[in-house]
Amino acid sequence: MKKLFVLPLLVLAVSGAHAAQNNVGCGLGSMVWAGQSGLGPQVLAATTNGTSGNQTFGITFGTLGCAKDGVVTSTQKLSVYIDSNRMALARDTAAGQGESLEGLMAVMQVRGEDRAPLASLMRQQFGRVFADEAVVANLKGVLASDARFTGYAAQI
Repeated sequence: MKKLFVLPLLVLAVSGAHAAQNNVGCGLGSMVWAGQSGLGPQVLAATTNGTSGNQTFGITFGTLGCAKDGVVTSTQKLSVYIDSNRMALARDTAAGQGESLEGLMAVMQVRGEDRAPLASLMRQQFGRVFADEAVVANLKGVLASDARFTGYAAQI
């Protein structure tokens, strides 16, 4: 029985050993597993942060490795926007226009002259952008594949 519990943890630790960053934010879990890499410590840190509600406390009081004046990165903003507007964004992208598509471009800080060509590209690449749940990564790939929009891809 003990082997059945240890083996999955070992697989998680080894399979996630090449994780590029600790992407679970600040909080008690992030402090307890600080300096450790891999999927296992990230899952444990995220679980601790999420279940105890300590990130809100840390941000409010500037403790637990959190900063009151922390900055939400553009990738985070983009992810939140896409997750919150996925259905409307898919509909507007398929049409090549619409409020949620304009909102996406505002979050991405797309210049006015680039908006119509970008909407057209996203419409043409709809199947690629919305191929799966990884819309942000897919969008970045579409932007990176077109010389006109590589600068926007670099910001994601």
